[in-house]
Amino acid sequence: MSNTDTSTDGDPTMTTITLKVPQAFLDDLDATWRAENFSSRSEFMRWALRDAVKHPTFTRKGWRDIAVSEHQLATGEDTYSSDEIRSLSSDTKDEDE
Repeated sequence: MSNTDTSTDGDPTMTTITLKVPQAFLDDLDATWRAENFSSRSEFMRWALRDAVKHPTFTRKGWRDIAVSEHQLATGEDTYSSDEIRSLSSDTKDEDE
C-alpha cells in the first residue's frame, strides 16, 4: 500500500502523465469531479489513483458492483445494502486475482 501524499501542496516534483480514455468516460469523469467539488480533474484523478493503490484488495468486480448500486440508486431501481456490497467484494476477491 502507498502512503504517498497526492496533494500538490509543497510538492514541486509533480509529473505529467498521458491517459487515453473514451470521450463518454471523460464526460462522466468531468461530471463526477465537479459534482464532488474537486478543484480539478487532476486532483480527482490523483485521489482516485491513490485510493486504488491504497486499497489493492478491493477488486474490479467490487468497484463494478458499487457503480451498479449507485446507478440503481440514481434511477430508482433496487439497490444493494452496504453489507451486500461488502459481501460481494469479499466473495469475488479471489476471482480477480
